[in-house]
Amino acid sequence: MPTTPIASFGRDYLAIPGPSVIPDAVLRAMHRAAPNIYAGELIDLTASLVPDLKAVARTQGDVAMYIGNGHAAWEAALANTIQPGDTVLVPATGRFGIGWGEMAAGLGAEVETLDFGKRAPMDMDRIAETLRADKAHKIKAVLAVHVDTSTSIRNDIAALRATLDAVEHPALLMADCIASLGCDVFEMDAWGVDVMVAGCQKGLMVPPGMCFVFFNAKAAAVRTAMPRVSCYWDWQPRANPEEFYMYWNGTAPTHHLYGLRAALDMLHGEGVEAVWKRHALLARAIWAACDAWGQAGPLELNVADPADRSCAVTALRIGAPNGTALRDWVEQNIGLTLGIGLGMAAPGDPAWHGFFRLGHMGHVNGHMIMGLLGGIEAGLRALDIPHGSGALEAAAKVISEG
Repeated sequence: MPTTPIASFGRDYLAIPGPSVIPDAVLRAMHRAAPNIYAGELIDLTASLVPDLKAVARTQGDVAMYIGNGHAAWEAALANTIQPGDTVLVPATGRFGIGWGEMAAGLGAEVETLDFGKRAPMDMDRIAETLRADKAHKIKAVLAVHVDTSTSIRNDIAALRATLDAVEHPALLMADCIASLGCDVFEMDAWGVDVMVAGCQKGLMVPPGMCFVFFNAKAAAVRTAMPRVSCYWDWQPRANPEEFYMYWNGTAPTHHLYGLRAALDMLHGEGVEAVWKRHALLARAIWAACDAWGQAGPLELNVADPADRSCAVTALRIGAPNGTALRDWVEQNIGLTLGIGLGMAAPGDPAWHGFFRLGHMGHVNGHMIMGLLGGIEAGLRALDIPHGSGALEAAAKVISEG
């Protein structure tokens, strides 16, 4: 008789770097009939989201909410600040830095890219040299990715602001926090960030479909001086709506708003600093396990220095075809889904099969991470991929010691 795979039972674990695990409280909040979009509780609920979103971003500035994914937030940020012919500087540390620059080019900007590769953070000396050479201040914005989801590199945004200030360059500092908001430490105002973009589907724990652009007074002044901004992307009416529909330039993302309210309640109930601490602890447990496996096998953390690693996503190298083989085995046999090696090699390149990523963002705790690591160890054993011993013990030690 046929045997039902063990993965058919229990709850699947989506351990990719977004969309992240959705809390039951968020799902329950969204499981309701469609509300009135012209009056009633939805209007008050939406207004309540604004201060709590700003508290997660650590800003006193404004926030505009959009129906869209992270790429939509990229375009919204650019549409309000960059005119065709303007120059932007892109210090790239992975696929998503490159992608934001490509979007700017598609909108008519001149893009100057400093590509720092896929294993190291931004080099502030090189950035300073480029900014210093821009005597005419043609560069209007620096598009910086805080955590590049493809490589798991975490960049020092505060140091980037210090670099801009040191060379007295007036360009806007724009930060992509799509992977990091609500996971890695981020201080928008304290770090001097002018524009920040984020999505709802990672640290904010809501199904994909909403994105956010936070901006300060300097960025708002740039927007005011723009000759035109499309009605849809314009952040002014969204950040300061005279009527409810102006938040969205149309129909609201009704059920996402209920889910986001529940998610923000969870984040602030735990405390933002405690959320950061939890993510850091669980990330260290993952890194400890990976270090142990790598002692006697091909597995290797993509980012060598822990100070440069995200606490939300970990990119790993294991050699082709091991990456794809491992992902396939754990998904088909134990219900565990790992992330593809997005951006680490071209999909048609055999080397693409030598990478995978782990998402540990949002609604995660110690036993989930231990289960994730146990699943990977089972896959390594089943596929006879060489690996060192003591990985689970190393992770358990990190968690037990806090």
